[in-house]
Amino acid sequence: MRTYKQVFSELAELKQAALIPFFVIGDPDFDTSFAIIKTAIDAGADILELGIPFSDPIADGPTIQKADIRSLRSGMNVAKALEFIRLLRDYKDIPIGLLMYYNLIYQYGTEKFFSDFHQAGVNSVLVADLSIDDAGEITQPAVSAGLDTVFMVTPNTDTERMKLIASKTTGFIYTVSLLGVTGSREKLSDAVEELVGKLKKLTSVPICVGFGISTAEHAATIASAGADGVIIGSKIVALIENNLANPKKILAEISTFLSNVKKTIAPQ
Repeated sequence: MRTYKQVFSELAELKQAALIPFFVIGDPDFDTSFAIIKTAIDAGADILELGIPFSDPIADGPTIQKADIRSLRSGMNVAKALEFIRLLRDYKDIPIGLLMYYNLIYQYGTEKFFSDFHQAGVNSVLVADLSIDDAGEITQPAVSAGLDTVFMVTPNTDTERMKLIASKTTGFIYTVSLLGVTGSREKLSDAVEELVGKLKKLTSVPICVGFGISTAEHAATIASAGADGVIIGSKIVALIENNLANPKKILAEISTFLSNVKKTIAPQ
C-alpha cells in the first residue's frame, strides 16, 4: 500500500504539490460515486480525501451537506463505505484519507474502525469534530492499526498549538485556508500564504491546504506558497450536484477540471 511519505517524496523531487480531491462516498449513489472517483484518479489525483456521510457535518457548508444527504438517501453507511474502499484499492494503489465525524467511529468501535479501514486500504482518518486536546481518543488506536495521523490547523491557531498539532501528526497537516465552513470561494483568503509559510518554519510534516479552493489559479497560488498538497472539495462536489441528471457530464466535467488543476500546479 502506497504511503503519504512515498507520494510526497516523489512529488517533492518534481517540485510539485499533490492534487487531493474530496468526495463524499456514495454521492449520488454507490456505482456513480465509484465511477466519479475512478475518473478523478485517471485525471491525475495523487491522494484521495473521502467523507463517509453523516447527518450533522458541522464543518461543512451547504454543498457538502447536500452531498451527505444524497449519499445517505442512497443507502450509504459505514459497512458499505468499507466495501467501497476495498474496490477502490483494487482499481489503483493510491493513498486514501477519510475526513469524517467522531460519532460514526465511536458507534462502530474506535479500535475496530481503524483496524478495519486500514485493512481495507485507508491511510489516515481525520476527525473533523475532535480537537487536538482530545487527540488521545484516537492517536493510539490509529497508530496501533497502522494509520497515519492527520490534524487540522486554522488561521487562528497560535504558534504553540501549531507545534502541538505538528508533534502529533504523521501524515500531513490539513491546513484550513479560512475561517468558516467548507465551500467554494471566489477569492482565496489573504492569510493562506502566510499560514503555509509559518507552518513550514515550524515542522517538516507535509502541509496540505483545503477549504475555499475553487479554481486552478487558487491551486497554483497555494502550490507556489510552498504547500505540499492542494485539497479541493466543494467545487468538485458542486459539479456532481449540478449534473445529477447526466452522469456522463459529471465525469467529463470532473475530468476536465482536475486535469486543468493538475497542469496548473505542475512545474512550468
